[in-house]
Amino acid sequence: MAQPEKQRSTIRIYLDILSAADEEGNAKTTRLIQRANLPHDRLMKHLGELQKRELLVEVSDGGNRYYTVTPKGREFVNEVRRAQSFLSAFGVSI
Repeated sequence: MAQPEKQRSTIRIYLDILSAADEEGNAKTTRLIQRANLPHDRLMKHLGELQKRELLVEVSDGGNRYYTVTPKGREFVNEVRRAQSFLSAFGVSI
């Protein structure tokens, strides 16, 4: 019998959102929904948290909303990836 899928941690969700936004450059909400695999309401909640923590900024351009990763957000992504690498050596995942 297959094991049930493990829920993603908040840190993993933040990493997925920030990575997607960084790869897109200026990412629209729809692309983040697709790339981070989240429903709209949950994505919006996490976007608010990421903005509050100054890891992501919202940019408006003629009625369009885009999200861009801040330098602090890039540092967060790099540090989480470093931690993931360290933890995986001990068989632990984030």
